[in-house]
Amino acid sequence: MLIEDNLIVEFKKVSKIYPPNIPALKDISFVITRGEFVFLTGPSGAGKTTLLKLLFRAETPSDGEIWVDGIEVSSISRGQLPFLRRKIGVVFQDFKLLQDRSVLENVGLSLEIMGYGKKQIEKRVKQILNAVGLKGKENVCVAQLSGGEQQRVSIARAVINRPSILLADEPTGNLDKQRTKEVIELLEELNAMGTTIILATHDESLFKNTHRRVLFLKNGRMEA
Repeated sequence: MLIEDNLIVEFKKVSKIYPPNIPALKDISFVITRGEFVFLTGPSGAGKTTLLKLLFRAETPSDGEIWVDGIEVSSISRGQLPFLRRKIGVVFQDFKLLQDRSVLENVGLSLEIMGYGKKQIEKRVKQILNAVGLKGKENVCVAQLSGGEQQRVSIARAVINRPSILLADEPTGNLDKQRTKEVIELLEELNAMGTTIILATHDESLFKNTHRRVLFLKNGRMEA
């Protein structure tokens, strides 16, 4: 039996229906324990991205409950959303970086919004860039970086607030084999430091020989 304190994510009979009547997820139930590295897979359109959006409240469920680190996600107010999202870092497939800004500006943006001072931001950003293999790149414009480097910036931005959970939506989809290997190794390192990771991918090679748990989605349903 799982100890409640070890639970960090729980879906309880969650469904999501988009207007007018398009089912994206149907009766989804699962738990993820603190410190796990879980792969979420399935064909395109299976509901992977919708599931991740539900976790950080970019979408709300049509039915069921979603618990994240002791918070029932769909019941919180808009004013409480920033507190939820500080627990969750998100890495997008298309990076969503500000291309005309420096690496430091991209990674430190959320700290700036939270009211951190310039010296505090620079110190924290340099620490995290060192951790993701981008030491000395803080003043480089993002547009000048390779795809693999931009993905590392995206990961650094996602973990700068030291979130409990990192959601990665097809984080290697635009990368070659070597860059893919580097990103997975980086995520493994973050997981070893205690971050719970949920990685959505349709690329079976990422988890084919892994000891990690794999959740399969097909047509909006969780398969055994």
